[in-house]
Amino acid sequence: MKKIILLLWLIVPQLYAQTVRVAVAANAQFVMEELEAVFEKETGVELETIINSSGKITTQIQQGAPFDVFLSADMHYPDVLFKEGLTTAAPKIYAYGALVVWGIGATKPTKDLSFLTQPSIKKIAIANPKLAPYGVAAQEALRHYGLFEKTQSKWVMGESISQVNQYILSQAVEVGFTAKSVVLDPSLKGQGTWIEIDPRTYSPIAQGVVLLKKKNAEPSLAARRFYDFLFSKRAQAIFRKFGYRIVTQQK
Repeated sequence: MKKIILLLWLIVPQLYAQTVRVAVAANAQFVMEELEAVFEKETGVELETIINSSGKITTQIQQGAPFDVFLSADMHYPDVLFKEGLTTAAPKIYAYGALVVWGIGATKPTKDLSFLTQPSIKKIAIANPKLAPYGVAAQEALRHYGLFEKTQSKWVMGESISQVNQYILSQAVEVGFTAKSVVLDPSLKGQGTWIEIDPRTYSPIAQGVVLLKKKNAEPSLAARRFYDFLFSKRAQAIFRKFGYRIVTQQK
């Protein structure tokens, strides 16, 4: 028994000492910073975060990128990876995102989005719907209010929510559609004006997470520990703080 305990004592710390590479959809960039800080403090496991659009991350994984965990902005992309045998199990929803429209200058957004047709609004940033689910949601909301065609000539496409945020913050555009988690980040609090888009105007943004296989091998203990952490009460409180809605019915 002493030999077994000694063996575990020698092996387990080495497993947890691994750095876990977490690929994260750009909408979750800021909440991920807080999740990372709490997780590393609780476990001593270091995380390396890679931020990009869900579509580009999926392509990178298909091409062999050595990521351990993937937090997508939707369920489609992780489901594609699951069907290709690149994950340990089907994706699981970790949170629902919310869409906002945000401007830094003098623009004052209105709930019905009619302000977007004003002559003073010359450019509207939207994440590319081919790569980013928040771009799909933005276009659905515009269709709901009858503004899709009326605003199309003003659109400036970003490859991800992160790029949309850059356009907004640099005032390269008057307004843009981004994630609520972005405007709730403490570092951006008080910058510009934003309103939350009525969630009934776009499909629910169910965000999925998967554990990834690396060269057909099973994930490390450290990666599994971070995956489980995402569904802990501590992590869920952080998601709520950043404007996400949490689901509890999954097992």
